[in-house]
Amino acid sequence: MIVMKFGGTSVADQAAIKRLMAIVRAARQTATQPEAADWRGPVVVVSALGGATDKLLTAATDAGAGNIPAAVDALKALRARHLDVAGIVGASADRPAVDAFIHDQFDELERLVGALGVLREVTPRWLDTIAAAGEILSSRLVAAALSAHGIAAAWVDSRTVIVTGDEHQAAPPLMTETQTALSAVVDPLLADRQVVVMGGFVGANTAGVTTTLGRGGSDYSAAIVGACLGASEIQIWTDVDGMLTADPRIIKGVQVVPHLSFGEASELAYFGAKVLHPATILPAVGKNIPVRILNSRRPNDAGGTLITRDRSLTNGPVTAMASKKNVTVVDITSTRMLMAHGFLARIFQAFEAHRTAVDVVTTSEVSVSITVDDPRRLPEIAASLREVAEVTCEDRMAIVCAVGDGLQCDPAFVSDLLQSLRGIPIRMVSQAAARRNVTLVIREADLEAALVRVHERFLGVSA
Repeated sequence: MIVMKFGGTSVADQAAIKRLMAIVRAARQTATQPEAADWRGPVVVVSALGGATDKLLTAATDAGAGNIPAAVDALKALRARHLDVAGIVGASADRPAVDAFIHDQFDELERLVGALGVLREVTPRWLDTIAAAGEILSSRLVAAALSAHGIAAAWVDSRTVIVTGDEHQAAPPLMTETQTALSAVVDPLLADRQVVVMGGFVGANTAGVTTTLGRGGSDYSAAIVGACLGASEIQIWTDVDGMLTADPRIIKGVQVVPHLSFGEASELAYFGAKVLHPATILPAVGKNIPVRILNSRRPNDAGGTLITRDRSLTNGPVTAMASKKNVTVVDITSTRMLMAHGFLARIFQAFEAHRTAVDVVTTSEVSVSITVDDPRRLPEIAASLREVAEVTCEDRMAIVCAVGDGLQCDPAFVSDLLQSLRGIPIRMVSQAAARRNVTLVIREADLEAALVRVHERFLGVSA
């Protein structure tokens, strides 16, 4: 059984859903061949219609600011868009129920934004409730479309099978409870030879309150489902050909990376590769399930990127590069406290207390430098640390990360890397313990030049 995840661009409109149906039909025919080892599935996990989540969150923000008319107008436009996409269901017996489902969802959303407009407050819980509507709607549409076109399909509300903790906007999945729920709900449908369709990104806590896994969480949902159901492969269908050697918006000569290890893919996703959610790899690693990235616009093209536990080291030290803009460097200096017991722990506790993730860390005799890509809580973090240290922040920085399992076999790599960047000021340098990445922090203004130089030097492709 395979899990197939389709992103927002792959369900954006009727044409995109037609491509999705053709892909699922082909997978279904393969799975039901007599020689197939597993006739079940596939399980299809979908994102919201492209751009819908952003519009839902904007409507929530407008409502919280008291601008109820703007919020309602946005919801009316989204309602019309979903009804238009529902045209793909045609005149099937399910069409009235699909239209009624869409109207019920948006009627409830309009009531909710009206209430938020009166309260002038949008809590994380209500943001999750509103954002989740995108995947709930899209998955219901896709299930109906498949059924209307002769593919036996069943819709499963993700809130009944993805069980999470109580946090909102980035709720951690409870894997044992989720596996129990999936086995009870999804396994019988698969045994009945149905394609199961569910929304990504969305879950619910043990009390049934709607939660989300964080932005980009549909990939994560697919991996969770694959791990819990023992999938043979997790497929991420998107609008690009696979993981690329660098950001194509910056480097013109990028190439598809045909094969990555789990470790390489995790590093690339964490440090900015947008094709894959950083948490996606974790459930797959635990069950050693291959992850394959494919292009829904070109499903018949051989290629894509296959991600497995190990791969042969046949190329140079660098497999691909990742980068992040809008990075802030936080310098924490204390000649009095640096060597004191528990000082570093206190620093990280301050970031943890304010739910701010840290990317890169370097230390010297008297200071610690840390990078973050979400500076919203830095004033509070700095205030708590100024009791024991001097804290300064420098924004408009960027991260460049060279990733490759082959780095551990090239002791001269860091020297060669720095030589290729001669003339570009380097703010921080870090190498992970696993020695599969070297990360540099530079000025954002130097990012493009740095990427071009490193890409040409180590990947042999001119920009």
